[in-house]
Amino acid sequence: MELWVEKYRPQILEDYVGNEIIKNKIEDYLKRGSIQNLLFYGVAGTGKTTLAKLIAKNLNCDLLYINASDERGIDTIRDKIIPFASSMSFNDIKIVILDESDYITPQAQATLRNTIESCSKTTRFILTCNYLERIISPLQSRCQTFEITPPSKQEVNNKCQDILTKEKILFYDNNIDDVINIHYPDIRKIINTLQGSVVDGQIKIDDTSLKNTQLGDKIVKALSKKSKLSIIRQILADSGAREFDGLFKILYDNVSKYTNREGEAILIIAKYQYEYTFVLEKEICIAAMLNKLLDICS
Repeated sequence: MELWVEKYRPQILEDYVGNEIIKNKIEDYLKRGSIQNLLFYGVAGTGKTTLAKLIAKNLNCDLLYINASDERGIDTIRDKIIPFASSMSFNDIKIVILDESDYITPQAQATLRNTIESCSKTTRFILTCNYLERIISPLQSRCQTFEITPPSKQEVNNKCQDILTKEKILFYDNNIDDVINIHYPDIRKIINTLQGSVVDGQIKIDDTSLKNTQLGDKIVKALSKKSKLSIIRQILADSGAREFDGLFKILYDNVSKYTNREGEAILIIAKYQYEYTFVLEKEICIAAMLNKLLDICS
């Protein structure tokens, strides 16, 4: 089954919703047939990657796409980016998209800065990140930086209605509103949640699932900030949740957002997911797991 976020990803710049000033500037670049090195930053799921891919699609270019959350080390720069940027091309320009570039190590970022300078005649770089402060200043200075802000809730609602109508899914306005209110401004997560809520051709929102998702987002954010355990326990208490089954998958899916020691984190999550089945006090089990995860947060 094709993911809706990919199926309905804008294919032309005119279909990209929001950030009109930035979009107009990009259109000017494309009319000239050339771009500067670009850095798009902003919260997750707001269209940074989509905009980067649209730019590359509109240029006569060779493209190298790398998700830096998976390939963050200096070897990626040396073994993939430098050979690509140094190779011969029959197109006008080469584009390197470095998605989630805030996961690249500082050492690799320094090497990337040098690569951007040495390959400036043939290659342009488009970086995306959630956290601008994680990008070293010398690298920021080599790029034109744009903050990508989310479309309005109404614009997101319109997009969701359009998708559900095209997919011939029965829905009610409050179905979409409930999901948007929990996940906004993460458009990707909103669309994924709606797709995952389709049962027998209609949207059916599970209240427990929604509570777990909302709680999971707060927990991931608290872990990424290395909040005190007392604060995280208060988040658990305030959620009103009694079952936490969905929390394990959320912590697993977002593991790179709160630790660099992903292997250890996954083992901790797996251990407590197994134990969760056998304990009476579910909240205590979850608190114990989060305490262990805090020890390896980066």
